[in-house]
Amino acid sequence: MRSDLHIHTHESDGLLSVEEVINLAYANKIQTLAITDHESTQAINKAESLAKELDIKIIPGVELLTSYQGHEVHLLGYFNDVNHPVLQERLKELRAQRTDLAHDMVECLKNSGISLKWQDVEKEVGANGAVTKGHIMRAIYHQEDGNTQKNWREIAAHFRPGGVAYLPYLNHAFEDAVNLIFSCGGLPVVAHPGLLWDPQIVFALLAYRPIGLEVYYGYWERQSALIKYYTEVAENFAIIATGGSDYHGPSGYVKLGQMDIPYDSVLKLRSYLTI
Repeated sequence: MRSDLHIHTHESDGLLSVEEVINLAYANKIQTLAITDHESTQAINKAESLAKELDIKIIPGVELLTSYQGHEVHLLGYFNDVNHPVLQERLKELRAQRTDLAHDMVECLKNSGISLKWQDVEKEVGANGAVTKGHIMRAIYHQEDGNTQKNWREIAAHFRPGGVAYLPYLNHAFEDAVNLIFSCGGLPVVAHPGLLWDPQIVFALLAYRPIGLEVYYGYWERQSALIKYYTEVAENFAIIATGGSDYHGPSGYVKLGQMDIPYDSVLKLRSYLTI
């Protein structure tokens, strides 16, 4: 049975609407789907309603940008129900903080000679989503400036360490995020550990509290070797191994449902959440 536990919609920085994601999942014969938008759960209720008619099980989720030792760490949270008032209030705060940071990124770009209007960035954002660097990147790409040969890698370089718009989000400590997810009845899972600034810190992250690890992930080099390695790490240090495509839209080279996630992992997650 096919599953995908890491999906983004237009409610954060995904390119597709909730309806388009659900229809694509159905076309790809996905039985279990987790919507994990950044700092937002706005897509969940609509996804559950649409998926029910297509016999697709939705696992409610969210992806949080957190900080550990001064660096960004992505953390997935999976829930039985995302409507906990504490969770929703904190997500609202986080969206506001990330939007403020995005304003600063746009100013950095302008000061470096890259012309960009905030209104163009807002056009890329869902109604209730946080504004992220992904939206800014798309706004740059969609500019009508006569350059039809824009390079995504060059645009992304502006936001990496050393880039003109590199402003890491450090206002949400990893430990606080883990505690928040647990306090609201969810399970925290360290996202795509192969992309961590220092892969060795995964052991410290997993040691904080008994949490999960995203193992079956496509957007890193040496994919097969890293999946094998993190499978062993999860067996020794994590309570659950998950995975997903990290699907943002058709422009990505990892497609929705492409990652081979053991169904036993999905069942463990659903059992933990009593879904």
